[in-house]
Amino acid sequence: MSRRRSLRRRLTLAFASLGAVLSLLFAAGIWLAAHDVSQRLIDQTLRDELDDYTARRTRNPHSLPPDTAGLRGYLIPAGGSDGDLPAALRSLAEGQHEIELNGVPYRVGVAGRNGERYVFLFSEEHQRAREQRFLGYLAAGALIITLLASVGGRWLAGRVIAPVVELAAAVRDAQPDDPPRLADRHQADDEIAELARAFDHYHARLAAFLERERAFAADASHELRTPLAIIRGAAEVLADDPRLNEAQANRVARIDRAATAMAELIAALLLLAREETASVDEPCDAAHIAGECLERYRPLAEPRGTQLALVADQPVLLPVPAAMFAMVVANLVHNAVMHTEQGSVEVVLDAQGMVVRDSGVGIRDSEIGQVFQRYYRGSSSGGAGIGLSLVKRICDRHGWRIELDSTPSGTTAQLHFCP
Repeated sequence: MSRRRSLRRRLTLAFASLGAVLSLLFAAGIWLAAHDVSQRLIDQTLRDELDDYTARRTRNPHSLPPDTAGLRGYLIPAGGSDGDLPAALRSLAEGQHEIELNGVPYRVGVAGRNGERYVFLFSEEHQRAREQRFLGYLAAGALIITLLASVGGRWLAGRVIAPVVELAAAVRDAQPDDPPRLADRHQADDEIAELARAFDHYHARLAAFLERERAFAADASHELRTPLAIIRGAAEVLADDPRLNEAQANRVARIDRAATAMAELIAALLLLAREETASVDEPCDAAHIAGECLERYRPLAEPRGTQLALVADQPVLLPVPAAMFAMVVANLVHNAVMHTEQGSVEVVLDAQGMVVRDSGVGIRDSEIGQVFQRYYRGSSSGGAGIGLSLVKRICDRHGWRIELDSTPSGTTAQLHFCP
């Protein structure tokens, strides 16, 4: 698809095209009119010369036809021979004609009076040279007019689209919390004012929508964190009860891990709901978070015969909220565990990125390009199709790059902290 030109350029091109067309039409009209006038003057000159010669011949029968550089005449007396007349002129009927003799263009007037035949030739060589020069002047004038139309069109286009540019700048710099009143800047009842009113209406709807979203996020944060805190507190109390057997203790630990994961998920989702990337007071310990995520999913992996391993030779500090990175690691590890049986899941972490490698069933080639789409579920997936789409959103938010490489013997997810 070709790129559309800017409005100012298109208006300038329209003015230049209009100027070029009008100037060419005007120049063509002038040239045709001038050519017609010159032909009429030549014909009138031929008639006047013919009348003058016939008048002189009446007074003096021995008068000779004119013979100058620009005008030449021939007389064929009644019953006389036309042997002196050039062959190209002998068959011409009475009237005006255009011929060329020896490379020189002539306008020819043929008339018959009192049985005599008169042929007068007017050389158009100099006239045509003047017409060529005149045509050059017209072409230069058309070019100058086109250039002036281009310059004037660019200036006028700038004046015409200035309100649109101002409106676009106001919309671009508008803050969601404080949308501008664009209609107040354009009091005239024109198309720009109508556009400004439409933007104002849209901004008002957008501001109301954002306010509802903020209210929902705040309410959800408060209403969900409180019961989660109660659940975690109750789980801690139950975990300290010495009367619990091993199976009961494992169930309580699972409840505590689920509540912790839910709290982290809520925190990450609330951060994602914000328009801009949240600032952090201090970087998060990526290795510690990755280790906690692996431990969280170890009870899920052990019954499947899957081994979990973390390779982090040095501390890795990331300038992102801990909940964000925890969601990325948790979703990648969870997917790897769910698709691996009697195998291994390895997480390798360094300052450049993270690799989550499993020895599971892999992802089909037809599906690997769609797994990051929201609500997409592969043929072997048992989830809701949200986890990897959240991973992609978080990576896009922080400028990370994630890649998947899958074979029938396993899948490797590579997360690059630098794009």
